[in-house]
Amino acid sequence: MTPPANTPKISPEVPRQASLIEYPSQFPIKVMGLKVDGLVAAITHVAHQFDPAFDASTIELRESSGGKYLGVTVTVTATSREQLDELYRTLSTHPMVKVVL
Repeated sequence: MTPPANTPKISPEVPRQASLIEYPSQFPIKVMGLKVDGLVAAITHVAHQFDPAFDASTIELRESSGGKYLGVTVTVTATSREQLDELYRTLSTHPMVKVVL
């Protein structure tokens, strides 16, 4: 029996695509939080947890126009998708962090 012509075709499940990131690679992560004492130190500590060779001298800071928030860019050596996922989760749940990009 042939299905009607307007019946949508069901595609087999598409496998998870390969990562577009080549590992290892330098990977910048932008973190925003309130401009308070300890924010940069907290983010640096997390970066070191996931990249023991993290170089804190590469941190870039950018204050918001009103001066209330601070953007912190850390560049870590990414070794796997799992490492990056866990790093994002850890930063996103940190009480001092508002946004992770």
